[in-house]
Amino acid sequence: MTDPRAIKDAARLQARAVRDAIVDDALRQSAAAVIRDRVLADVELPDGPVAGYWPLGSELDVRPVLIHLHSLGRSVALPVSGPRGQALTFRDWDPALPLAAGRYGIHEPGADRPEVAPAVLLVPMLAFDRTGHRLGYGAGYYDRTLDALRAVRPVLAVGVAFAAQEVEAVPCADHDERLDWIVTERESLCISH
Repeated sequence: MTDPRAIKDAARLQARAVRDAIVDDALRQSAAAVIRDRVLADVELPDGPVAGYWPLGSELDVRPVLIHLHSLGRSVALPVSGPRGQALTFRDWDPALPLAAGRYGIHEPGADRPEVAPAVLLVPMLAFDRTGHRLGYGAGYYDRTLDALRAVRPVLAVGVAFAAQEVEAVPCADHDERLDWIVTERESLCISH
């Protein structure tokens, strides 16, 4: 198999099966809490808004990180899904306010919430390797988003995942944006570029 798209698609199927196999709710909640603590203790977060995501399916839940930062007075945000092929935009998230159903049924802040430009982006993934490459879902939202944000100012990209999602090497292309950190329930990896 030499077609790069086919290689990535096969890797996505395998990675999704690994992540989907993590079904123990107590383990998932424990991992989310440990990752919250690791992000806060290990990653030097620059000033500015921290954007995360609303978890879908078997994605790791980063809401504990966002809720804790919000309780400290930090601006936190969630993505707003636009048309396929475009970078994500982010709106300020107040955990006390109701959310709207977005383009793909994903919970997101309503149109009345202000847009923000994150200084930190907590990034979901299907798989990662120790060089900072991540395997996403194939739509390129996060690669386009990181590219657009980094064209304006530095943005810290922190991949969050279960340790079981690590692979030896993620198939990648030149346009794939690398992560600065990867945080799992086992460790925090600072990636030097």
